[in-house]
Amino acid sequence: MLIEQPPLLLRWIYPRALWRMDKNEKAVYLTFDDGPIPNITPWVLDLLDKYNIKATFFMVGDNVRKHPEEFRMVVERGHRIGNHTFNHIRGFEYLSQNYLANTDKANEYLHTDLFRPPHGHMRWVQYHVLKKKYRIVMWDLVTRDYSKRLTGPQVLAKVKKYVRNGSIITFHDSIKSEPRLKYALPRAIEWLLAQGYTFKVFE
Repeated sequence: MLIEQPPLLLRWIYPRALWRMDKNEKAVYLTFDDGPIPNITPWVLDLLDKYNIKATFFMVGDNVRKHPEEFRMVVERGHRIGNHTFNHIRGFEYLSQNYLANTDKANEYLHTDLFRPPHGHMRWVQYHVLKKKYRIVMWDLVTRDYSKRLTGPQVLAKVKKYVRNGSIITFHDSIKSEPRLKYALPRAIEWLLAQGYTFKVFE
C-alpha cells in the first residue's frame, strides 16, 4: 500500500502537490506516464474514445521529440498534457540546476502548466522552484502496471482495492507496461463506470 496509495506522511512532503482531488465527488482522474509511444499511445487513445473519456498524459519530452505524430494525436483528441521531464530523470540523482533545465527543455515541446516528477522524486529545492511554474500532480493510486512481477489481473485488482472518490490514477503508456496495461485498463474502465465513477481532467 505504501506504493499503490501513498500515506499521509509522504503527501505532507510536497504539501502543494495534488495527490487526491475532491473526496466528496465520485470522480477519478485517469493519468498516463512516460509516453508517447507509437504502438501503445494510439491504442490508449482509441480505448478512451470508445468510452468518451478524457485523461491526462504526463509525457517525456524526448519521446515527444521522437514521436510528434502521437503527441499531436493526444492533443487533437482533447486530452490534457503534463510535463514528465525531457529524459525521465530522478530528481534525487541530479543537481537541481540540471533537473530544472531538463524539465524546461521538455516544456519547449509540451507547453503545459502541469508537472509530474518521474518516480515521484524531487529534492526540496526542485519542488520549491517547480511549484511556482507548474501545478505538481502526484497520485492517489499507482497501478504498478510497469512491474514485471505483477500480472494484468493483479494490476486490475489494485485499482479495485485502492480507488476512492477523487483518486488520481496512474497507468503508463510504455512498452514495459504494455501487457498489463492492455489487460487491466479496459477492465478497470468498465468496472469504474459500473461503480458509478465519472472521469475528469485537471482544469
